Amino acid sequence: MSPAVSVERPAGGARSRRPRSGRGQRPAWMGEPSRLAIGARGLVLGLGCLAVVVPFWAVLTTSIASPEEISRAGGFVLWTREPTLDAYRAVLSGGIVTRALMVSAGITVVGTALSLVATITLAYALSRPGSLLHKPILLMTVFTLLFNPGIIPMYLTVKQLGLLDNYLALILPVLVNAFNVIVMRAFFLEIPGELLESAFMDGAGEVRILLRIVLPLSKAVVAVIGLFYAVAYWNAFFSAMLYLQSPEKWPLQLVLRTYVVNDTPIGSDQLSSNLENLPPQISVQMAILVISILPILLIYPFIQKHFAKGLMVGAVKG
Repeated sequence: MSPAVSVERPAGGARSRRPRSGRGQRPAWMGEPSRLAIGARGLVLGLGCLAVVVPFWAVLTTSIASPEEISRAGGFVLWTREPTLDAYRAVLSGGIVTRALMVSAGITVVGTALSLVATITLAYALSRPGSLLHKPILLMTVFTLLFNPGIIPMYLTVKQLGLLDNYLALILPVLVNAFNVIVMRAFFLEIPGELLESAFMDGAGEVRILLRIVLPLSKAVVAVIGLFYAVAYWNAFFSAMLYLQSPEKWPLQLVLRTYVVNDTPIGSDQLSSNLENLPPQISVQMAILVISILPILLIYPFIQKHFAKGLMVGAVKG
């Protein structure tokens, strides 16, 4: 028989174990939160949600409230018993708001498409070490992150190019965003080089590699960068205020600023409404505000699954 081996144990008979923290578990050094801390976090989170939801709810209910309810409330309505869509009918009846909505939609679609094409091609070229003038163009791109042109030089440049009162003035000066180029380039660099080299050895050119291999693997970052560009084009009003002189060419955000932020009265000739009585001004203003927010709210859920992955590009190594 083999001799018995005695094992020393700590006092008290307890087996010593090193503190471990697995996936989904809190690290041992953090400890367990108290009920007071959990309640305080829940309270802060609830107050933050209310600060966001209540104003949006007030805007939505005021836009569909009846004139009598708005008159009784003296402004914003938090709950309506007589909902009506007269404000939306007046806004979307073919007046300045409808025209501005079409202008914003066109600028957003065309501008986002052109910006994505320019950003993808530039980022792919900068991710290829052997591309022509690789380092100077990369340094120039990074330089624009640190030093931006001022308003006056930009305005003079647009004027010299003959783009004043032209929709191209809202697209060409902001066609490529350097930050988006850097993010997309970082994503392209994470694609295995062996995959691209094997495709090149099989006879594929750079354009075919980009379209058939790189882009299908980069749907997440393309969706996120596309959302960034779309939101920027949709919300642009300052450039429109500088470069567009004709009111019939105004995008929706400039109309929103004029008739909602500046509280300029909206007449029946600007709405082209067929209603006998126009809705209250505040109801029409809130309807314009809801219409300006709605497209982004409808687009975001379709690319939400790519959003977290696209934002983490370059943030995690290994």
